[in-house]
Amino acid sequence: MTGTRRVRVSSPQTRIALARGVRGVRRPLPLPGPADPALARRVFVAQRRAAVRTVALLALVLFGTSGLIAALPVLDRLTVGGVPLSWLVLATATYPLLLLIAAWHVRAAERTEDRLRPPSAPTGDGPGRPARDGRR
Repeated sequence: MTGTRRVRVSSPQTRIALARGVRGVRRPLPLPGPADPALARRVFVAQRRAAVRTVALLALVLFGTSGLIAALPVLDRLTVGGVPLSWLVLATATYPLLLLIAAWHVRAAERTEDRLRPPSAPTGDGPGRPARDGRR
């Protein structure tokens, strides 16, 4: 090994902070809690109910599609452009349904939050952004 010396590279901000020598005790920041725990609980319960409905609907679509293909073996024998019809059913029916279910679930969660939001809470999605329903 040659006699070259390794050089420690750091940003100027790091060097300034290390030069100060002051290192406070690092404590984790407290987690912000909901202003109204009862309201947060109601929102959680309502959104959990929506999630259970969504998962049930997803299971119905996925197992229903599989059950349809198993119940109708003729779908494997029929081809469209050399592709079995069962594959086309999976590709063209299942994924758009999954997308619709996902969009429905997101909208249901947003409606739950909007419905259960206290009247004093801001209605916008952030500073300078309009609310979801178009209000400012």
